[in-house]
Amino acid sequence: MKEKSGKDLSARTWIVMIVLALTGQIAWAVENSWFNTFVYDTITPDPRPVAWMVAASAITATLTTLIMGTLSDRTRSRWGKRRPYILIGYILWGLSTVLFPTVALIRATSVAVFMVVLADALMTFFGSTANDAAFSAWTVDVATPKTRGRVEGVLNMSVFIAQIISMVAAGILIEVYGYFPFFYALGAIVIIAGLVGGLLLKDAPQAEPEVAERKPFLKEFAELFNIETLKSNKTLFLVLLFIMIASIGMQVSFPYMIVYLENYVGVTKSEFSVIGGAVMVGSAILAIPFGILADRWKKPPMMAIGIILSSLGGILLSLFRTLPLLALSGLIWQGFSVATSIASVAWLKDLLPEESRGKFLGIRMIFWIAIPMVVGPAIGSWLIQTYGIATELNGQAGFIPVPIIFQVGSVVSLFALLPLLMTRWRKDIENV
Repeated sequence: MKEKSGKDLSARTWIVMIVLALTGQIAWAVENSWFNTFVYDTITPDPRPVAWMVAASAITATLTTLIMGTLSDRTRSRWGKRRPYILIGYILWGLSTVLFPTVALIRATSVAVFMVVLADALMTFFGSTANDAAFSAWTVDVATPKTRGRVEGVLNMSVFIAQIISMVAAGILIEVYGYFPFFYALGAIVIIAGLVGGLLLKDAPQAEPEVAERKPFLKEFAELFNIETLKSNKTLFLVLLFIMIASIGMQVSFPYMIVYLENYVGVTKSEFSVIGGAVMVGSAILAIPFGILADRWKKPPMMAIGIILSSLGGILLSLFRTLPLLALSGLIWQGFSVATSIASVAWLKDLLPEESRGKFLGIRMIFWIAIPMVVGPAIGSWLIQTYGIATELNGQAGFIPVPIIFQVGSVVSLFALLPLLMTRWRKDIENV
């Protein structure tokens, strides 16, 4: 079915989009939430491997999205432009997810740690190629002026539903059936979705003359890292700094959150599922009106309010022990973090130069994903090793995370106010 410019997308395209978007986001949500607990529960309670795994995954995701996204832009084949990356990428993504838990069978801990970091990075490469690079670009390709709003709505809703499933269903399933059957099932779902969606997917028609006009691949990719690009867009750079510092603060504690709640507070995986589900629903309810207010009022003050309240929530989370209070503080922590992210990304997109939006969205990955997920977990790991409670799990020595990771993370996030304050003296934010 061919799409016509300005017309509705076909039912087939909507089905493919929903299947691939929802499956991809579920896989990412599980990777962000439960891979870290898998390492802690089955390999070693040492926090350093979690930091290494998160950092390797973040760097892999960023570089893969930049490289494979640029490569898919240039691809012309009998199978289409984005389709080969999506079809093959989803299948290999699912297969690597199925194989991921087998690293726990390796008896030598040092080898198991190396392999789990490598396995997660490999899985991230396939996932970022298929979802972050090719699928995301495909949704832009097929969207029309009439359908773009609905396409964005489907993509955002898939993130929300995936987070609910990850928080609620995953914890219960892991507690009942264990990690191995859970990862087998998740991988199978990704493979099936890739086969169905990839085979049904049709690329948007592309004009051939566009290829001849493109710069060489290496030159086009290198332009992403040109410092002059940022110097000529100083307010945009300050917003990127805000996003980076706020994200570092969140990543100090987030990778260790479930481990902390389970081993320090005593919350079971099933109880966390209930708390996590409630927090995600509440965050969505809170973030939507916050985003509307940011549009009607001013984005900078709303971002300041959001980051202050989110930091307060993180500190409160470190002090509470009962489920209702944990849920309430978690809602403040996560809800206002999501709200702040909505306002900051909206402002970022307002500032993007029209002629190079794709380039700056690539640069955003460095500030939003790569740097925070390397620096934040490393700070958290150091805090756990320095102040954590010594423990032994499955014959391996390690540490139980303690409340200080939330307190330090909250303080780090507050430093994001500094670049935000610096934007006050710039003329290009008068109407923001």
